[in-house]
Amino acid sequence: MEALRPVRRTLLRDRAYEAIRDAIVAGEIEPGAVVRDAELAERLGLSRAPVREAFSRLVDDGLLESKPQSYTRVTPVVAADVRDAAAVVGALQELVTRIAVPLLQGTDVDVMRAANDRFAAAVRAGDVDAALRADDELHDVLVHVSGNRAAAATVARYTPLIRRLERRRFGEGGNCRSAGLHERLIEACAEGDVDDAVRVTAEIWRGLEGLADAG
Repeated sequence: MEALRPVRRTLLRDRAYEAIRDAIVAGEIEPGAVVRDAELAERLGLSRAPVREAFSRLVDDGLLESKPQSYTRVTPVVAADVRDAAAVVGALQELVTRIAVPLLQGTDVDVMRAANDRFAAAVRAGDVDAALRADDELHDVLVHVSGNRAAAATVARYTPLIRRLERRRFGEGGNCRSAGLHERLIEACAEGDVDDAVRVTAEIWRGLEGLADAG
């Protein structure tokens, strides 16, 4: 009976969601673009059902907007939405930092340092995808070590809204995050200084709220 579990359907739904989300964040599907389940299902090699489920999740995430019997389209990059998302994600990042710092092992700090090295190199090379990927890897250490699943799910849900604006700023020649701030965060983590780590985390995410205001 184990073979009858609906695992494959869940995986297809998640695959569709992640692929479409990533395409929106990367700008491959531009703000305002109308998306059609049949077209994307064909491009992804999936049936329409998991794509429709992905659409529903992406509407909840704020990346798509839908009018029944009319259209489903990519939402514009709205500064107020990005600012709200950054405030929520930032508050949760402060929470997981406070929980995680006393639990960090030396190997965790090493992972953060390596991620920041990749981040700095990617910024110098103008590789936005690699930079944002490395940034995720660095902060995900703290999210993972904290063990707070609710925070992890919320961060994963709202970070893509922020990433769209960060990508735009990188494309305009800007630098949305600082390897230097990351270094300060890592040093505070290495020293077990919870308060300083939380202060630096707050500074990082206030910068992203300011990025929205500047947009």
